[in-house]
Amino acid sequence: MRVAVAGGTGLVGRYVVEELVAAGREPVVLSRSRGVDLVAGGAGLDAALEGVDAVVDVSNVTTTSARKSVAFFEAVGRNLLDAGERAGVRHHVALSIVGIDRVGLGYYQGKLRQEDVVRGGSVPWSVLRATQFHEFAEQTLERVPKPFAVVPRMRTQPVAAREVAQHLVKLAVGPAQGMAPDLAGPRVEQLVDMVRRLLRVRGERRLVVPVRMPGGVGAAMTGDGQLPVAGGARGRQTFDEWLGERNVDEGVRGERESSGGRESRVVRDPQDPQGG
Repeated sequence: MRVAVAGGTGLVGRYVVEELVAAGREPVVLSRSRGVDLVAGGAGLDAALEGVDAVVDVSNVTTTSARKSVAFFEAVGRNLLDAGERAGVRHHVALSIVGIDRVGLGYYQGKLRQEDVVRGGSVPWSVLRATQFHEFAEQTLERVPKPFAVVPRMRTQPVAAREVAQHLVKLAVGPAQGMAPDLAGPRVEQLVDMVRRLLRVRGERRLVVPVRMPGGVGAAMTGDGQLPVAGGARGRQTFDEWLGERNVDEGVRGERESSGGRESRVVRDPQDPQGG
């Protein structure tokens, strides 16, 4: 079974590729680095999807603009579905986010449009909504220059990116489900607390500035707006366990740097997910 992964060199995409290989499936990575443009007319898609049975879409754009987010996800969704129909793809799986219909963020408008496009396509589909990944705390820090760390007040139930990939693969190799049950992590967390704990593990001193988003967006984020509302699968790895792994990684990296070794870097495609 051949499964195409849109955004297969990004955070979740790399895990999806690994899980497909482990399951004995053949992954086909769709990214600019592989000669496929998911946005500009879908150049290279027809050739890439030849003989593909299912598509997993974990592509992403980093923006807070509703206009840019909608334009990206609509273009990618339509290009993948149109090419998938021509190629005879039997199942289209898209990764979405828990709470996008309850929290009015600009980025979420694009994810809602993506879901609408998938529903309206002719390829049988499944959509998995997942909560924020453990990496979201790290990504929040990366958006703000030192010495500050401006962090929105938000309740979340973070889940391991690898566990999200595992669920996406299970969906892809099975029959289309439509809207799959939400996937969330094992424990509700406060994003501000997550960032503070991450800073401690990294040994980094930054002034954490909690900020409540205005209006209904802020009320939804500090309430239950981004938490699962019904039954569904729950991940096993907690944020603290993920931090423990990060602490080990940081220690190994420090040893390599002190001994003159070089740490390899992963270059991500701009179309690939930076956190879902």
